[in-house]
Amino acid sequence: MTVYQNQAEQIGNTDLLKIESLSRLTGSDIYIKCEHQNPGGSIKDRAALRMVQDAMASGELKPGMSIVEGTAGNTGIGLALVAKALGFDMLTVMPSGQTPEKERMIQLHGAQLKLVAPCPFKDPAHFYHTAKRIGQENEDYWWANQFENLSNFSAHYEGTGPEIWRQTDGKISALVSVCGTGGTIAGCSAYLKTQNSNIKNWLVDPDGSGIFNYLKHGEYKSSGSSFTEGIGIMRLVENFKQAKLDHAVNLPDQDLVTLSRFVRDNDGIVLGSSSALNVSGAIFAAAKMGPGNCIVTFSCDAGERSFSKLYNEAYLTDREIDINFRSMEEMYQAYESENGPEYLTL
Repeated sequence: MTVYQNQAEQIGNTDLLKIESLSRLTGSDIYIKCEHQNPGGSIKDRAALRMVQDAMASGELKPGMSIVEGTAGNTGIGLALVAKALGFDMLTVMPSGQTPEKERMIQLHGAQLKLVAPCPFKDPAHFYHTAKRIGQENEDYWWANQFENLSNFSAHYEGTGPEIWRQTDGKISALVSVCGTGGTIAGCSAYLKTQNSNIKNWLVDPDGSGIFNYLKHGEYKSSGSSFTEGIGIMRLVENFKQAKLDHAVNLPDQDLVTLSRFVRDNDGIVLGSSSALNVSGAIFAAAKMGPGNCIVTFSCDAGERSFSKLYNEAYLTDREIDINFRSMEEMYQAYESENGPEYLTL
């Protein structure tokens, strides 16, 4: 057992967990990297810590300054935790309409929360621009800039990716990940390619994001919407530019509901919405790659942060999502068929 001096030291070195029911269904070993084990409860703790450490080392973030960042929730929680552990205050700018669970977690960790109305990225009132403006106009604030800050990428290139390689004894066949800021998928995919160029890196994108269309047509354009939060972007950012991708697929929210209930009932694993999208993508990759593979994806955060949406039947009914739409076996068969969701080979 390890003794730590503060919570920031507990970030990283998370477990790899096999999802037995899905491994039996697909004939491939399906694993999740348990990022919900981080002290802030999500994979964003890694980027938060590395960004703050690098800013302290460069002198951009000095004692007595405060941290400001615009976020859909998890990075705000991670930064709030890291800030307190290392002696800083934190201001989180977040669009309203995210799950109340995330709002509460940010405040519980001692950060100040500023909610802004959701609006298009081009609007100066967007949460990203609001945080940037606060950081640039106040010399006592440091803006984390998680989308463009390559410390985000480095956290996963030097940390998460090597952990996955060691934990699978180099036997990983495919990595599957959503894209928020791009740091996780870029850092891990780039590192794993240095170890084995035959590893297949899959991007899984939700409705309402423009990444799949960008990879297909070179233009950020979206259709529909998703209840996943902080996943999918509508512009090319520095972190995502570093990604080494082989395939991409766009999956609907309906599949997340089917998958989340199946692993909860069969494995006792409660996934958050981003994690459910990740695991759905892993099942899709397994269907297209065939049996006998080792596929790794991420449990990005704890499932309780998605209670008010993914596990709220009234909310799902309002979005015309049927929790009994089809079985997991039927979903997998649809993924195997030629008429299943469209995917790209890049």
